[in-house]
Amino acid sequence: MFEKLAVMEQKYEELSRKISDPDIISDNKLYAQLMKEYKNLTPIIEKYREYMKAKSSFDEAKELLDGGGLDKDFKEMAQAEYDESRELMEALSQELKILLLPKDPNDDKNVIIEIRGGAGGEEASLFANSLYRMYTMYAEANGWKQEVLSANPTELGGFKEISFTIEGEGAYSRLKYESGVHRVQRVPETESQGRIHTSTVTVAVLVEADDVELDINPTDLKIDYFRASGAGGQHINKTESAVRITYLPTNVVVECQDERSQHKNKDKAMKILRSRIYEAMQEEHDAKIASERKMQVGTGDRSERIRTYNYPQGRLTDHRIGLTIYRLEDILNGNLDEVFDALATADQAAKLANQEA
Repeated sequence: MFEKLAVMEQKYEELSRKISDPDIISDNKLYAQLMKEYKNLTPIIEKYREYMKAKSSFDEAKELLDGGGLDKDFKEMAQAEYDESRELMEALSQELKILLLPKDPNDDKNVIIEIRGGAGGEEASLFANSLYRMYTMYAEANGWKQEVLSANPTELGGFKEISFTIEGEGAYSRLKYESGVHRVQRVPETESQGRIHTSTVTVAVLVEADDVELDINPTDLKIDYFRASGAGGQHINKTESAVRITYLPTNVVVECQDERSQHKNKDKAMKILRSRIYEAMQEEHDAKIASERKMQVGTGDRSERIRTYNYPQGRLTDHRIGLTIYRLEDILNGNLDEVFDALATADQAAKLANQEA
């Protein structure tokens, strides 16, 4: 590992020289490419230099202790330096192993989140809205942009389904653990007996696929236009602005009727379609290498129950990692970092164990 890190440090220094070169700075594309590489290496090299500094202190202390002839006080100081440096080296070595884990190539990408009410009728639709609010508040706190692509609202203020984009650096790296079934336990407002009901909502987190990554043949698409209609028959559109696109090879169907413009609806539908096709390709790829993985916390199957939100107890439980937090209201207000950090740490630990096995 340390031979590899020494080579990486040389490369880092070379990149540092290049991004200071006026000729390279004037070439926007090359400069951006080198800066990205430099930025990705920075946390690894900084941690490696911390390790080498600790190793230097460790080696000096060891040499003093091995040499003997020290008075009592000086020997105690050298021993303390030896012990502290050794502990620090062990901790930094573990951190370096995590930093050197293969990075998910999608981590820096934007996402499309699809939320659908499951079992529980109107109560599930209302909780779908609660999850939509939670994710958009988290996005706002991080300075990320969000845009609704498609929504099917209910008359009581819920969503049968809603799809929206979140755009921002590292959006996928934080939100990728959210795919799966989210279960809610609470007393509905319509429940006169005060009984707790259990409902479910399905969340899918898709990578926003670029045109470059995915070449879709137009002949594989069947596009239908129809009149849009809103909740309770409101906002009925007199023109055929709503769009339904079917990807014929796999029969994936996407509808969009949020915009008054047919062109905008088609663009939004294509954005969702591209991401769903990309996700299917990723799943196929992951299935091929699944046998090599002991565990994956990450981008879970959307049929797997991943989390319970218990309102009477103010409790959130993530079943994948056994995490329980009694701050439900705070989490539903978009304060998700504690949950996401725990999931990322568990995922890293699983990958490390798999790598060392």
